[in-house]
Amino acid sequence: MSEKIRNKADMFFKNIRRYLPYTVASVAALAIVFGSSYSVKDSQKAVVTTFGKVSRVTDAGFHLKLPIVQKATIVDVSTHGQSLGYEIADSTQYYGNAENPEMITSDFNLINVDFYMEYKISDPIAFIYNSEDAELILTNEAMSSIRGIISDYPVDDVMTTAKGEIQQKIRESIAEKLEERNIGLQLINIMIQDVEPPTREVFDAFKSVETAKQSADTSINNANRYRNEQLPKAEAEADRIIREAEAYKEGRIAQAQGEIARYEKLYSEYRKHPSAVKKRLFYETMEDLLPDLKVIISGGNEQIVLIPNASQKQEVFD
Repeated sequence: MSEKIRNKADMFFKNIRRYLPYTVASVAALAIVFGSSYSVKDSQKAVVTTFGKVSRVTDAGFHLKLPIVQKATIVDVSTHGQSLGYEIADSTQYYGNAENPEMITSDFNLINVDFYMEYKISDPIAFIYNSEDAELILTNEAMSSIRGIISDYPVDDVMTTAKGEIQQKIRESIAEKLEERNIGLQLINIMIQDVEPPTREVFDAFKSVETAKQSADTSINNANRYRNEQLPKAEAEADRIIREAEAYKEGRIAQAQGEIARYEKLYSEYRKHPSAVKKRLFYETMEDLLPDLKVIISGGNEQIVLIPNASQKQEVFD
């Protein structure tokens, strides 16, 4: 029995020795075939290394490489999103996770601020080799920038008017830190999703303050709109009054100049015939004072009949 088993074992090992080269050759051939090419999708890039040293970065498409000695590491270069301050599960937002505990403002109030950050891999080589976990570094740097900038603002500004300014400063701070770190990541955007105090009572109080500020802004906007409506009317009325005053001034100047010319002419006549001019002025004055009175003037052998308002003189001689 033992001889029979020994014979079967010898036959088994003989078969292994016979087919082992073919098996090794087949495995090597498969390794060469499947290890000599790689495929990169549109949203990916591949970093190819030769004996561990980076030789090139390839874009989307089908590529060849040397089997065994070359290795292709594929990274996703599309835009990624990350929540800071809340978690998303089954389309539901859960606030107050461990990544974003309460923050303190410049006036020593506690507040919860939730952000959504978008980023992408800008340098695949730096992303792979310059850090062990580039995305964790980005998260830590983002939280550091958020806390530092939030602490520069009072709680009222964080909840109302300063959101845009805070977002801009945080973006600039994170971008500067990523450039210093050189971990191959680029910040696309970071936005405030929600701001709320840590307790319900404080939340209601801040909501009341925010509502009051919005009402004040509405009143200011209404006042500005009324001013903008009334100001053109007032300017037009002022222009009209100024034009009328200018016209009145010009009229009075012309009238005064006419009076001056008349009096100069009258004075010239007075110097020639003072007595006649005196009588004429007296008669004209009497005509103005007594318009309905008929005046007959006689002197020497001559009679002059004046009929007021008739622009007529009759001279009668004896």
